Formats: sequence, C-alpha cells, structure tokens
Amino acid sequence: MAKKIKVTETGLRDAHQSLLATRMPIEDMLPILEKMDKIGYYSLECWGGATFDSCLRFLNEDPWERLRTIREKCKNTKLQMLFRGQNMLGYRHYADDVLEYFVERSVANGIDILRIFDALNDIKNLQSAIKAAKKEGAEVQVAISYTTGPVFTDEYYVDYAKRIADAGADTICIKDMAALLTPYKTESLVKAIKKEVDLPLQIHTHYTSGLASMCLLKGVEAGADMIDTAISPLALGTSHAPTESMVAAFAGTEYDTGLDLIALAEIREYFMTLRDKYIKSGLIDPKMLATDANALIYQVPGGMLSNLLSQLKQAGKEDQLTRVLEEVPRVREDSGYPPLVTPTSQIVGTQAVFNVITGERYKMCTNEFKDMVAGKYGTTPVPVSEEFRSKIIGDMEPVTCRPADLIAPELAKLKEEAAQYVQQEEDVLSYAMFPKVSVDFFEKRRERQLGMNPDLLDKKNKTYPI
Repeated sequence: MAKKIKVTETGLRDAHQSLLATRMPIEDMLPILEKMDKIGYYSLECWGGATFDSCLRFLNEDPWERLRTIREKCKNTKLQMLFRGQNMLGYRHYADDVLEYFVERSVANGIDILRIFDALNDIKNLQSAIKAAKKEGAEVQVAISYTTGPVFTDEYYVDYAKRIADAGADTICIKDMAALLTPYKTESLVKAIKKEVDLPLQIHTHYTSGLASMCLLKGVEAGADMIDTAISPLALGTSHAPTESMVAAFAGTEYDTGLDLIALAEIREYFMTLRDKYIKSGLIDPKMLATDANALIYQVPGGMLSNLLSQLKQAGKEDQLTRVLEEVPRVREDSGYPPLVTPTSQIVGTQAVFNVITGERYKMCTNEFKDMVAGKYGTTPVPVSEEFRSKIIGDMEPVTCRPADLIAPELAKLKEEAAQYVQQEEDVLSYAMFPKVSVDFFEKRRERQLGMNPDLLDKKNKTYPI
C-alpha cells in the first residue's frame, strides 16, 4: 500500500537558525509565504527555538507579531513551533501557570503543532506542556533528544517512546540536533520504535556530517511517516537535507510526497536571492555549509562548537579547542550523559572550557553545571555518582522530584513587574523569558510608536505614556 510521506519545511525556522544564527527578518519571509502555503507541506516550522530571543534581541521585532503575520499569510498549512518543555523558549524552568499561559497564547496566535522536547529526555519535564497543548486543541509532537553513548541503545529510545505515548503525545519525533544519526542506525531505531509504539514518527536530522539525506531515506523505508527538510538554498551544512532533493528521491515510489518540483523551484528561486544576500553580508559563513564528520567524533552540535570557540577566543586560548572537544565527552560521562542540546550543550561545553583553561578539572564550576548535577534540570539519563555529586555540589540537597514542583506560581508577579510595558497580553510572556532584552525592545517600540515626540514626554519621570 502506498504511504505518502509528509514533509515539514524548516526554512522559516531551523534552517536559518542553523546557517545564519536565526537572523532572517519577517520582511524577508513575507514575499514568499503565500506561495509556500500552496505547496502542500504537512507543516511549516516557523516559530520557537531561538527565533523568539533573536526577534527581540537582534531584529527589533515582536515575535508574537511575526507569528500572527505568518498565520495571516499561510491559511492552509499547519504552523509548527519548537518548545523546550518546562524551559519554554528561555533558559530556566518556569512555573506551570506561566507555561500554561504561554501555550494558550501560542495556539491563540496561530500555532497548530507544538514539537515539545526536554534536553535530558526526562518525561517529568514535558507533562505540563503536553497537557496544556492538549487542552488548547493543538497537535502534540514530543521529540526524543537523540544522542550516542553507552546507555543510548534502541531499547533506551523505545522505552522513552512508550512513555511519550503514555503521556498523551499525538506523534513522536527523533530529534537529531547534532547530526549523530547514521543511515543504518536510523533504520534500526525507526524499526524498533515503530514495532512497539503505534504513533506517527517524524525524523529531524542535520546535514553537518553529510549523512542526513541517507538517514531520511533509510528511516522512511523503515517506517517513518514524516521528515524535516529545508528548501535547498538554506539546506546542507549545519542545516537539513534539501526539500527538493528528498521530494525527487521519493517521486514515483510508494513514498511519493505528492509535492510538485516545479512549484518548489519557484520557492527555491526566491530563497536563492536571499542566500546570495546573506553570503555577501557575511550572515552566512561558507564554513557553515561544509561537511564536518567531526560531529560524529565529538558529538558536538554546530552551534555549540561556535560557542566553545568564542569562549576560548575571549580567554586567548583558541589553540586549546581540540583539548576542549576531547574534554566534552568526559564531562558528559561525569554528569550523567546529558544529550547535548539547549541548555545542556551550553552547560557541558562551558564546564569543559573551564576544566581546560584552569588546568584542573572542576576546580571552577558554573552555577548551571552545579544545578544540573544537583538535579535541578531533571533526571539525567544515567545517575550521577554520589562521589562526583558531593564533589560538585557539597552539602546542597539534590532534587529528585519534578523540578517545576519547587517553583511557586509566578504569572501574577510577572504581570505586575511588566505592567508599565505591556501593550498586548503576550508581552508578559516575552518579559518572563527575557526580562532585560524584552524591556529594551519595549522601550524601543514605544519610542518608535511615538516618533520620539517630545510633547508626549513626561518631563518629571522621563517616560512615555503607553
């Protein structure tokens, strides 16, 4: 029986996050959105991940307005976001009342599918997000953070997939953020999950190591139902397999996507002009387009690699990169084998840098590393040894419950703090995740709206009215 493979296009989110640090503004998307809406994609991944932070911090854009704009132009295609469970789109755990409000507003503003994941694959950190999304009538896709190591067998992932299904997910995604999948590993893993869990399965993998297209092909042949791809000008390198290439690969087979290559050529042509612009401006570094099989050796995602190099440069120790890359797997092992994805990639990477540049392992530890070892981010895939934990956190009491259970409701307090800036109810959520960055944005927005009209300035308080 023919099995039409569904395609999620990542050009509006993860592709430009991977290649140009999430710097694509909404004005570069606008001219092509309506044509993308007619292609027949299963979904457009267009929000979440780092887009929220980047809109506020670098693009002087309201992320909520971006979502509403895309929704207005794309009436026929499901809109999808990436959501870090209890971390939402920020870098700490948030109280349940804030998370529930965020999910409610995301769906109200146009999101159809929430791809929810936890950096530690701790199901406890996903339960509130799954319930909140189901309550709002959204499609819930729970992603498995894929990594490698002694504990990460097919059996480990099948067990996690079963818990995901039991928690109420509609679909499952294998999220290979560091390009660690290989074609035959993909085949084995997909077969194992599909045998035990009766839910649609999607594959998300990056092209960094040069294997993504082969992984998607073997995954689909093994039973995967959906794939992530990127329109070709924003594909390859640290991004994804090219949409057109995968559509062509399956054309005329039992897996035919049903997408039209001629229609996709028009989308490609538009993004090709953007690509040229981004390369000329330096936003796309040609190095990001090169294949790097070192990902398979060091298990370090592309974004983490650039962070490590940046930290070493600041310390004048960039010649120590190889030593840091060799230290990363050791820090992972000591701290319970966390998968390397936001925020654990930053936590493990920074600690590896400290271990190398101080000349003594764990002489200096970041607060975030202490918190992870203490269980404040959730349960690690492998228990941390008592000896190592006491060395890192001393007498600090380890956390064994769901970390969010220790966070008191905070929405009312956040609303009070942000009241002077709020022009739409979603602003409090921007403030909740990025207090300083969002306040800077709110102040610029107010100045822009008023055109810096001196007659409206409250001379006494040096403020502008809302």
